[in-house]
Amino acid sequence: MPQTPQVVLVTGASSGIGEATARLAAARGDHLVLLARGEDALERVASECGAIGAASVLVCPTDVAIDGEVQSAVEAAMARHGRLDVVVSNAGVVAYGAVDALPSEVFDAVLSTNLVGAVNLARHALPVLREQDAGSFVLVGSLLGHIAAPQMAAYVVSKWGVRGLFRQLRVDNRDRPGVRFAYIAPGGVDTPIYLLAANYSDSVGRPPFPVASPEHVAARTLSAAEQPWRGGQVGAANNVIRFGFVALPWVYDRMVSPLFRVVAQDLVPAVVHGPGNVLDSLQEEHDLRGNQGSALLGIARNVGVLARGQATRVTR
Repeated sequence: MPQTPQVVLVTGASSGIGEATARLAAARGDHLVLLARGEDALERVASECGAIGAASVLVCPTDVAIDGEVQSAVEAAMARHGRLDVVVSNAGVVAYGAVDALPSEVFDAVLSTNLVGAVNLARHALPVLREQDAGSFVLVGSLLGHIAAPQMAAYVVSKWGVRGLFRQLRVDNRDRPGVRFAYIAPGGVDTPIYLLAANYSDSVGRPPFPVASPEHVAARTLSAAEQPWRGGQVGAANNVIRFGFVALPWVYDRMVSPLFRVVAQDLVPAVVHGPGNVLDSLQEEHDLRGNQGSALLGIARNVGVLARGQATRVTR
């Protein structure tokens, strides 16, 4: 018997994990409700999802940090479909720089998008799911919601908050056993988020090895929507890093900065300081993947740069 199409709402759907999730849901014939700030980028994804096989696609240009816009998007989805089956909170932005290096508006905007945006989505989607006593709410977090990383204070704080929100939602909604909550924590993923990041540090970010594909994370996301136990950490390396952070904090704190510089940064290109896509959508640069090349080759280049003692070039 053919599966009944589900109504799948995805935030941050204009690139990366959100786009991959939309594509995967489209391929199985679901109805899609796509949210992101950039309408042109959303329309590109919508067109491609329609060609893949989506039952329908509703585009809702939305800044998840603005509660009223999220409310309008959920209302539009309900007006079109009358229900929500899967809600994926994925919208996220990154800023590189220590707490005292990031402009206050950039730090606050990272928290507003990553954490407050998830809260706004829950505020308006949960009443629907609770009324149905059915459906799934999936939060896309990060390994950085479990550890600390140099030059990533805003993102780390936001993702620790997302993990706390997940547990709080489970506790507060135990009276609706038909509503499922899931949490996904990817490590490095091949998406544009690193190149689109705000940067007030001395190097360009890149996904750390091992790098997962956005399709792999999307598959885990939709799988966890049906079976929440399939959520959690994406990649065995995450658990090794978490163990070091918790069990050997003195070793972790000493080693994380030099390792992060080699594994999770690109020391070759010049650094351009600025807000990236944190304050405004740079939708013309949105894509499924980040295309920063092999992580292992990136590590080798970084080692060469450090061995030669080349200074990082910064363009302000």
